Amino acid sequence: MARPTVVLLHGVGLDRSVWEPLTELIGGRYDVVALDLPGHGSRPPVSAGITLSDLADGVAESIPAGAHVVGFSLGALVAQHLAVHRPGLVRTLTCVSSVCDRTPDERTAVLARLRVAEAALAASSEASISRWYDGTDVPDAIVAHTREVLLANDEESFLACYRVFATADAEIAPHLGSIAVPTLAITGAEDPGSTPEMSRRLAAAVPGASAVIVPGARHMLPVQDPAALAAHLTAFIGESAHV
Repeated sequence: MARPTVVLLHGVGLDRSVWEPLTELIGGRYDVVALDLPGHGSRPPVSAGITLSDLADGVAESIPAGAHVVGFSLGALVAQHLAVHRPGLVRTLTCVSSVCDRTPDERTAVLARLRVAEAALAASSEASISRWYDGTDVPDAIVAHTREVLLANDEESFLACYRVFATADAEIAPHLGSIAVPTLAITGAEDPGSTPEMSRRLAAAVPGASAVIVPGARHMLPVQDPAALAAHLTAFIGESAHV
């Protein structure tokens, strides 16, 4: 009997390597496919004007039908788009540290971060590192790797994708109610950007969805507490197999 396939989609400015700690924990149970989003990692840069639909189209051909799709941050928005527009690909949907239908104040905050990135990408990257990792016990080597990945981005490509991250939640929000697959929204209790309230908002918008808040975790849940993420993900997929 074939093992279930779990497809992992990373966040803006990162690459598939963010999933390595999780893959080590679940790789014995699932066939794990960690993809680079367009404009990230091994993929060529993208142009200004790229859309959420473009990002979803850019990974769809690599996702087998009926996969358990897990998206982190920007990847969660991509995963939601797939669940809405290509439901045959998605057996279950897990949104890790996802934004959802930002309020005006939340929108103002992310657009301010976008302006910082437009002015000085290196300074923006350091601000992200601080926001994601300060006060955590994430190993220095992982923090250094995250910084290296952020700084390796093509600037225009990164900014184009960051604009999608900053705005596309408003685009996908009206369609969340049409998602018809089991859905889990999970985030860290201390995530200042993809807040617990956003995960609860997402769970309320998707029929039958549930929200999990991981104590003590900030935004980089896949590397800060991969054991908690693995436990909740495997329990969710297992429960969904009986739905």
